[in-house]
Amino acid sequence: MTIEFYDTTLRDGTQAENFNLSVDDKIKITRQLDKLGIDFIEGGWPGSNPLAVEYFERMKGVELGHAQLSAFGATRHFQNPADQDPNLQALVAAKTPAITIFGKSWDIHVHDALRIELEDNLLIIEDSLAYLRPHVRHLIYDAEHFFDGFKNNREYCLATLERAIKGGAETLALCDTNGGTLPHEIPPIIERVKQFLAEQGSSARIGIHPHNDSETAVANALLGISLGCTQVQGTMNGYGERCGNANLTSIIPAVVCKMGHEAEVGKHIDKLYSTSRLINELANLPHNRYQPYVGESAFAHKGGIHVSAVQRNPITYEHIEPEKVGNIRRILISDQAGKSNVLHKAVKYGLNLKADDPAMTQIIQDLKELENQGFQYEGAEASFELLMRRAMGIKPRFFTLEGFRVMNNKYRMDAESLTEATIRLTVDSEEAHTASLGNGPVNALDKAMRKALLRFYPRLEEMELADYKVRVLTGEHGTGAKVRVLIDSQDAESQWSTVGVAFNIIEASWQALEDAVNYKLMKDALKNA
Repeated sequence: MTIEFYDTTLRDGTQAENFNLSVDDKIKITRQLDKLGIDFIEGGWPGSNPLAVEYFERMKGVELGHAQLSAFGATRHFQNPADQDPNLQALVAAKTPAITIFGKSWDIHVHDALRIELEDNLLIIEDSLAYLRPHVRHLIYDAEHFFDGFKNNREYCLATLERAIKGGAETLALCDTNGGTLPHEIPPIIERVKQFLAEQGSSARIGIHPHNDSETAVANALLGISLGCTQVQGTMNGYGERCGNANLTSIIPAVVCKMGHEAEVGKHIDKLYSTSRLINELANLPHNRYQPYVGESAFAHKGGIHVSAVQRNPITYEHIEPEKVGNIRRILISDQAGKSNVLHKAVKYGLNLKADDPAMTQIIQDLKELENQGFQYEGAEASFELLMRRAMGIKPRFFTLEGFRVMNNKYRMDAESLTEATIRLTVDSEEAHTASLGNGPVNALDKAMRKALLRFYPRLEEMELADYKVRVLTGEHGTGAKVRVLIDSQDAESQWSTVGVAFNIIEASWQALEDAVNYKLMKDALKNA
């Protein structure tokens, strides 16, 4: 059986507390989910806010290799004809190959939320879908609160599915919106739905969309698949409103590696770990090291019987091979952990590095030391490539910092602060000493560095800072805590990310800025070589 994976991180996931993404972040995640092999990517609710409008507009110029982008919305307002409903019009205007709309399955919601009659709800389900059907390649219906609705009034709940089928829905996603359904309740409900579809002579696919309020979303999703659901909807790392959604980073390997189902994502499942980490970094949220499959501790072994057994035969204490999902085995007393990942990166960067190369030991040593300091390279591959090249002795030196100073002056409480940075550096023994004003210390430092380097490297003019994030690494020291800075830079051809860590936020920013400029100069030098 072939399973479709439908990711709603960009819509349902962003409803989680403290989970925020810029439009650029959403596009990066969309591209990564496409590389992973996700079948449907729910981009959000068009027209709900300016960011959503911008995302769908920009996505019209983004070509995806496999995934189908889906716009999300609700059935029409009862007072609006379908062809005049702003929500439906926004869905059509998004020009996505897929559209997903949700409708009410629970009679309580029809009466108390929509405040319309039960028959009126059936009408708006059918004609909303019927209106959208000619405008889209894939039409998916999310039956909101389906399991609660079924338990309260199964006849009406099934009637909503009947009208969705008549409207043209190709997939019916059964939603446990409140997340209160337990696994033992799932089988009889899905079996009745399958029987009902057979009675209707319908070939519509059944999907499942569980929430995690009872800590059973993954179990419910896997159970649904075992019962014949062919689409599963969830989010990366389980982000979502309240307690979150079904976690695709746990569901995907279970479906592909353990249940043996076919799926496009199965061909690229080794990207699961990096996808999970990228989303955390872009959302500026800490990684859950204890997360199954993709957590740092998922395949970590520490001393004693476990280590000796795993070294002889990994299956003694590992349920799957970590490399399958892009993770690594970590023997916490061994300096060999991470070699496979380093070799994989070397191939990606075009570096001639072998497992027995002396530089490998140096890279592992540097990596361990820097990670202990708080560096993370999942979202900063440019910095990691520079680290590898430095250990291999092939990192060119474009400039040397001799010193910098940043001053922030507040002369009047009703006026903006005045920030100035001065920098002194050398290029081939020639000194450059410049100063610049900026909007804050990082911007001033960035402008001063560029001002000093432009006469030596004119192509830096085309480089710009695209994003800047700061994360406090340890909270126990309050304002004296160590911070990690992640900077995204771009030019006309590409985008790259760099990282810096220090107790001083300006020092951490400088580290990331220095790597960003060095990477740009190295990239240009290699291109012209």
